[in-house]
Amino acid sequence: MPQDRIYRAGASIEDYCRACKLDRIHTVIAVDGAGRPVRVACDNCRSEHNFRGGARMAVSGAPAAATPAPRRQPAAGEPFPIVSDRERITPAMTASSDDLELLLRRIIREEAGITPAVPAEKWRGGTLVLRPGAGGQEKSWPIETFFHKIVMVRNRLRTLEQQVNASDLADDVKVKLQSYVSGCYGSLTSFNVLFADAADQFKGSGGDQER
Repeated sequence: MPQDRIYRAGASIEDYCRACKLDRIHTVIAVDGAGRPVRVACDNCRSEHNFRGGARMAVSGAPAAATPAPRRQPAAGEPFPIVSDRERITPAMTASSDDLELLLRRIIREEAGITPAVPAEKWRGGTLVLRPGAGGQEKSWPIETFFHKIVMVRNRLRTLEQQVNASDLADDVKVKLQSYVSGCYGSLTSFNVLFADAADQFKGSGGDQER
């Protein structure tokens, strides 16, 4: 860990995960007054533990890893990538070859129902924080991670609606199931603030956006 770097909750850092028994990318949960990580969560297995000082498993005789290229920030109007660099568990491949890890992760993510969606600009680089009202350890995630989960819920509801409409169920059963789906959309309209495009947002009964 660079000695002069200041971290904050939601930042990514490499540390040793005892559950995975490997060096993994972790998300910083808490820092001390000097900006040093105190508590982290493994991005792979989600286990939380005190920060252990960084990566441990150096390979004897192995050449030093090439410095990865700086991550390009999405420009205004671009969707978040379906798979982010912070999820990586293996070194980046060279620019002249396809990055197999990110390719496989993207295919799996797309099959699971995630499609690109453009976030509102004010949320880029942001952090979602859950702070207990009675004290205790707060929990935080990058907005990008939370946004992907919301998009997945939206896409799966749309798929469910399509399946209901195409089914051989009786009309009264279809109407009842569609009303449940519409109710889910209405309950999720609070998250419309995350989307830049109205076409990506949740809509309640009758297509009206609720707030």
